[in-house]
Amino acid sequence: MLQSVSDWFWWDHLWLPRNLTWTDLEDQDGYVYAKVSQLYITLPFAVVFIIVRYFFERLIATPFARVLGLKDKVRLKVVHNAILEKFFTSITKHPTQPQIEGLAKKNSCTLRQVERWFRRRRNQDRPSLLKKFREASWRFVFYLLAFSGGIAVLIDKPWFYDTSEVWVGYPKQTLLPSQYWYYIIELSFYWSLVFSIASDVKRKDFREQIIHHLATIILISFSWCANYIRVGTLVMAVHDASDILLESAKMLNYAGWKSMCNSIFIVFALVFIITRLVIFPFWIIHCTWVYPVYYYPPFFGYYFFNAMLLVLQLLHIFWAYLILQMLSKFLFNKLDGDDRSDQEECDMSDDEDESLNNGAGSNSHPLKNRQHDHIN
Repeated sequence: MLQSVSDWFWWDHLWLPRNLTWTDLEDQDGYVYAKVSQLYITLPFAVVFIIVRYFFERLIATPFARVLGLKDKVRLKVVHNAILEKFFTSITKHPTQPQIEGLAKKNSCTLRQVERWFRRRRNQDRPSLLKKFREASWRFVFYLLAFSGGIAVLIDKPWFYDTSEVWVGYPKQTLLPSQYWYYIIELSFYWSLVFSIASDVKRKDFREQIIHHLATIILISFSWCANYIRVGTLVMAVHDASDILLESAKMLNYAGWKSMCNSIFIVFALVFIITRLVIFPFWIIHCTWVYPVYYYPPFFGYYFFNAMLLVLQLLHIFWAYLILQMLSKFLFNKLDGDDRSDQEECDMSDDEDESLNNGAGSNSHPLKNRQHDHIN
């Protein structure tokens, strides 16, 4: 049964144009082709990325954050309260006014004390500025190196300047060593993002990020197997270009360098719109949708690849909407962070906190507390 499933999955007509089989993509006559088995190495490489990231964040990113003057806010922690904790974890983190009144009666305390407990409890679950800075630093370094490497791979290739050259001679296009490493490194990195997604900073577009990572992995893997290597390198380079600016803007924002952050954000917005809303649809998708039919009839892989590119394009439009919203706020001096971020809630002053706690009777002590984000 497994063999039957494998035979159906790797059916030539699903992956390759008509009259072509996998035997046509076997190394011969000086041509070297991409092989599915070569992608298996990306999984252990992804683990290596996670290990390297761990040491990078602690040995390089953390000291660099201190150099830039990053200081985490001091968060007021809550004393454990079984009733409120159970409500927080099993019912809702944002209770309604009637719920707050009921909880206040159960704990013999004021409404404001219950509100403060939930506010501080929510803040405890939010990632610190240092965690956000380290994550942004890691991605910045990768995207900078990946984009530089991608340009080095493409700069002397004719399809970098004329996308119609992508399909000349397809599918008999030999795999170059530089293309091999570009693919392996990019795919390994995106696998590492999937593996670490549970511990990474979660934002309001968390679902869209997961869709993006999975669509990217599918696209890279499919383009490898179907020998869409040339257009694949173009897609990766286009995506890495704006990500460098995005991560650098986040780093500066977390460190408190607001004016420089705003300047880079404006440049990022322009680069994002040019690369994701102009170059990607009108050069890349045009290249994969229009030119191939000049060389062979459409087949399943042709439609599948373009469908995945359209999924990415829809995500680009969604993020462009968020970016333009932030740009609008910035132009009207209302930019305080990232619309995608889980912002930390402001707490009341220490004096007010102390007076409330001192004014509470002994029955309110379970609620008595002790003392001790941004652009995506």
